[in-house]
Amino acid sequence: MTARAPATWGGPGGPRAAVYALTAPGADLAGRIAAALSADLFLPRRLAHGRGAKGLFDRLGPFWAGKFHGYQGHVLVAATGLVVRLVAPLVGDKANDPAVVSLGQDGRHVISLLSGHLGRANDLARAVAAATGGQAVINTATDIEGVPALEALAADLGLRCPDLGPLPAISRRLCEGLRVTVHDPHGFLAPSLAGWPGLFEFAARPTGEAGPSVVADYLAYPVPAGTLVLRPPALAAGLGCHRDCPPGELEDLLTASLGQAGLDPLSVAVLATLDSRGQAGLAPALLAGKWGLPLLTYAPAELSSVEAPTPSETVLRRIGAASVCEASARLAARMGPLLVNKRKGARATCAVALIDCPSSAWAPPDRTA
Repeated sequence: MTARAPATWGGPGGPRAAVYALTAPGADLAGRIAAALSADLFLPRRLAHGRGAKGLFDRLGPFWAGKFHGYQGHVLVAATGLVVRLVAPLVGDKANDPAVVSLGQDGRHVISLLSGHLGRANDLARAVAAATGGQAVINTATDIEGVPALEALAADLGLRCPDLGPLPAISRRLCEGLRVTVHDPHGFLAPSLAGWPGLFEFAARPTGEAGPSVVADYLAYPVPAGTLVLRPPALAAGLGCHRDCPPGELEDLLTASLGQAGLDPLSVAVLATLDSRGQAGLAPALLAGKWGLPLLTYAPAELSSVEAPTPSETVLRRIGAASVCEASARLAARMGPLLVNKRKGARATCAVALIDCPSSAWAPPDRTA
């Protein structure tokens, strides 16, 4: 599960949606929905005139298949049975499927059909219903019972999950009113779960004694079977390297350093380096692209403002700052403490710092290379 930011359909910077219709009345309604959500409108070629469609199709099935993973959400003004048949061969897994919502051309009932929580189809259905004056039809069990959907909550907080396998058993337990044990030593989940004191029991160590449990931690250690592991975006990795350093060498050094320190790579939220090493095509930028992370870059004067435990006279002479990896890691971590001091490879260095801010409030500055 990749972390997903909280979604506001139709809001600035929100997820992209596409709206489709098959009939003339449906096209008029779809146009209203697309306008309300700032979404793209797609219509049959015969209905295109004067409606401002972004694209036209002759047959919806093949056309939609080509758009399926190009949008975070799809709204189809069509019979639900038809939409089910169209979506069935496209469904993959809940961690990656987009939201799918269907409604009739009267706009009365807006059905959240696919990816209700992680894909935000439930939220999309509510947004469409607000635009049509209809009612969102949502039947996910956690919503019906008024208990938290942990996968959606984790996505809101930026927590990543390497394996969603334990989730169904945990969700069933919550829907049946049974307690779930949570090991959250650094408080990433506790504030968000405070509204359900009877459903969550916070434990000092990971335990599977009372059934399925949840662990939220940036430290990697064995957990009982059936544990839902959530990795908070808590770590900043500082990188230094020669200009000719291969990205694989830098990645191997960082991965090994995290492993030896007992830190999970999924908790790395940001990479950081010297400004001249953040250029496109160099190892830090290539690694950031591969890991899907922002890359922050700092000038030598900024790096020199940070006291580093392992300064280098050679680096000071070359770039005007005595530390790259340790100083950039701490700057990216908002001056949080180093968990991994400088580690050296043949052509690279790395260090890791703990971000000094609750995960739910942390966001990298807009300084990506």
